[in-house]
Amino acid sequence: MTFTRIDDIQMAYTDTGIGHPVVLIHGYPFNRSLWNEQVEALSSSYRVIAPDLRGFGETDSSQGSATMNRMAQDVAELMDHLEIPRAVIGGLSMGGYVALAFYKQFASRVRALILADTRAQADTAEAKQTRAQHAEKALSEGMAGIADAMLPKLLTPETVSKHPDIVKRVRDMMLKTKPEGAAAALHGMAERDDLTSFLSQISSPTLILVGAEDAITPVADSEKMHAGIAGSRLVVLENAGHVSNLERTEQFNKALLDFLESSV
Repeated sequence: MTFTRIDDIQMAYTDTGIGHPVVLIHGYPFNRSLWNEQVEALSSSYRVIAPDLRGFGETDSSQGSATMNRMAQDVAELMDHLEIPRAVIGGLSMGGYVALAFYKQFASRVRALILADTRAQADTAEAKQTRAQHAEKALSEGMAGIADAMLPKLLTPETVSKHPDIVKRVRDMMLKTKPEGAAAALHGMAERDDLTSFLSQISSPTLILVGAEDAITPVADSEKMHAGIAGSRLVVLENAGHVSNLERTEQFNKALLDFLESSV
């Protein structure tokens, strides 16, 4: 694990392996350890970079909303620091929002795109209101209540009942998240643009992954992205929810490696 200064924050990141660079962007309210199994699987053939986004993990928080565009700029500046002109850019959930924002701002720097358990649409009015309430709750009460509310939506009932190790890992990540970082990201997600019409402009090879039982960004959202991005590849992971890379690690990693082998 290494740190570097990115504008107003100190950013923590993992950088391991040799080969074409792959940047993996975690979701909310997690940190770069979300990708541990993917880093391990890819690093024998690729250089894998996994940052903690601003306000998450060991990266500093900042004032105001942590917008998806700002987080994408952080990733670009980290790539500058690491002297990486182009990379595969991948993200899960909020990380997918950041990956799409990155493509919109820095398309020439994207060798290929990976979008996992995410969507292109903006929040509905109801979702924006819920995010505002969660932000207030995180700041006033901490992350325990957020974790309790989110866990049943993040994982399949089978995972919750049969895999306490995964439940604990997801919960621990959430509890370690800074409340101010969570609040800033919640406001940033609520402010994000609707990129549905932008999908047709994406020309990089694109892999879309989604858990068949994802209750937060359902398969239909991934199907819309698949229809909008010409030549994209859609993989639906059975018996997986929103954190499909942890629930079906072997299948997720195989899809990643197959895609990278054929596209990079």
